[in-house]
Amino acid sequence: MKLSLENLAVAFSDPQGGLLPALGPVSLAVGEDEFVCLIGPSGCGKTTLIRVLAGLQAPTSGIALCDGVPIARPMRGFAIMFQEANLMPWRTVLDNIALPLEVAGVPAANRYKTVRALLPLLQLENFDQAYPAELSGGMAQRVALGRVMVQEPQVWLLDEPFGALDALTREKLSLELLQLRSRTTQIIIMVTHNISEAVLLADRVIVLSPRPGRLVADVRVDLPRPRFPEMIYERDFLRLAKRIRASIDEISG
Repeated sequence: MKLSLENLAVAFSDPQGGLLPALGPVSLAVGEDEFVCLIGPSGCGKTTLIRVLAGLQAPTSGIALCDGVPIARPMRGFAIMFQEANLMPWRTVLDNIALPLEVAGVPAANRYKTVRALLPLLQLENFDQAYPAELSGGMAQRVALGRVMVQEPQVWLLDEPFGALDALTREKLSLELLQLRSRTTQIIIMVTHNISEAVLLADRVIVLSPRPGRLVADVRVDLPRPRFPEMIYERDFLRLAKRIRASIDEISG
């Protein structure tokens, strides 16, 4: 599978009836089994790019493609996760994770069996009957991540999924995502503001300019896998982090 953007741009209407450029033009290709992090200043169009790929936002010009087919609506095999967990408060952990399977018409016995097999990977096996109000922020995000995983998507679109969490919980979930990543071959595109997180997780880090976001750097992360937190102190890790920081500083003036 391959995703590509070809001279893609998005603009929104302003109160005066004109157009406010938000993103692009951007041209970008992401191949099968790539983990790509998007990083850049707030408001540079990272979330807009994710929404275009998810089929939730139409481009103003240019095109987004999946294997050469235009992305004009939400596509089968794509799953999106936002910064907020957006769990249904009246549903248990088990039922929140099972929701996509329920919508797809999977019988209850089958969907619960699938979810229960997934719970140990998410470290939620003892919380299957808990409600969102009983969960910590990190646990709620693991439920949201499980809701993505249970769909077995070919494309994961993660819009700063750990941004609302404290630093320690964020690091813990990043490590869990690394472990889950080792078991998958999907395309993952993730928005983050954290340079170290991007270098630790990604195969490539895409740096976008201030609005309207344009591609200013495409940094290949040539660190070996599996990766571990201790790598953030190594020379090669610091070299990559400094390169990304320099790209951001350059566009920030």
